[in-house]
Amino acid sequence: MPATARPLSPHLSIYRWQIQMVTSILHRATGVALAVGTMLLVAGLLALASGPDAFAQVRQFCASWIGTILLIGWTWALAFHFLNGIRHLLQDAGWGYKPEQFVRNGWISTIGSLAATALLWGFVVWGGA
Repeated sequence: MPATARPLSPHLSIYRWQIQMVTSILHRATGVALAVGTMLLVAGLLALASGPDAFAQVRQFCASWIGTILLIGWTWALAFHFLNGIRHLLQDAGWGYKPEQFVRNGWISTIGSLAATALLWGFVVWGGA
């Protein structure tokens, strides 16, 4: 059989994107982002233990535009991973397997994470924190 006649596995371009696919991929990606973002948290703690000058440098980085973007992204990753993890726990208990429930819960974890991030950062910016 020639190599071109072999059946091909479906590729991502064949599938229509669905919320189930997106939440699965994002759950893995946010787990990685949380691990990488924790390095910034550890750097802050080490700088805090090293003295005021070292901590001032970390604070200056976090106050910069790139630091703020990283912190907002880390906050969203934490919120999404947390809410989607709750969704996974409920599914492990046998709840939410009907297609309409599965789709609804995926949207709840996605929109809920965006809302939680916006609320938290709204409080940080306008709350004077």
